[in-house]
Amino acid sequence: MTSATAAISFDRVSHAFGDKPVLRDISLTLKEKRIAIVGANGSGKSTFARMINGLQLPDQGRVTVAGLDTAKDGKAVRQHVGFVFQNPDNQIVFPIVEEDIAFGMKNLGLKKPEIETKTAEMLARYGLEGHRTHPAHLLSGGQKQLLAISGVLVMAPEVIVFDEPTTLLDLRNKMRVAEAIEALDQTAIVVTHDLDLIAGFDRVIVFDDGRVLADDAPSPALARYVEAMTGV
Repeated sequence: MTSATAAISFDRVSHAFGDKPVLRDISLTLKEKRIAIVGANGSGKSTFARMINGLQLPDQGRVTVAGLDTAKDGKAVRQHVGFVFQNPDNQIVFPIVEEDIAFGMKNLGLKKPEIETKTAEMLARYGLEGHRTHPAHLLSGGQKQLLAISGVLVMAPEVIVFDEPTTLLDLRNKMRVAEAIEALDQTAIVVTHDLDLIAGFDRVIVFDDGRVLADDAPSPALARYVEAMTGV
């Protein structure tokens, strides 16, 4: 994959869980390098994010990534779009740090020397080289999140979606993850309640009750969000 942005399109997308609508007729095109998705709990933002790489499929409408329909071409879509979950324990699948980073590359059929080189590069990038053979479950919360990011990044997607990546972290580790996101060559789409994290983003989309309440640069979009949440 290259670092060029894969075009992401939502065309009249709606979705419900049982009788509760969570997305209502959403039509958007995502093309900026740094996009934030914000909204109250239950607003539809996480469902929207999960649709970008086919983790959730729409009841109505169509989501495409680089021309690929997420409902029909899920595996191909996930080669373009990586996903980092809120809780890294849900994403780390191997007990040893280096094994977890190497796992995805083995599935891609990369040769052992290339896997070893890329693993070493990723460990060095995030300061985890001293933990290469350590049990992953003994890492700190921030280190686990960086390991989860490494496991996605090493697959070379064009887009990485982050679902509330700093929620479980203390201030120091929030800063480490924020720096990691800022340094990415890839497009980053970040679902978050951490408004400081996204102050320098290109675009902020605010969800409310399954609809887009605001879609703008950070300052006006977040002002609209705060107004909606506080009434001020």
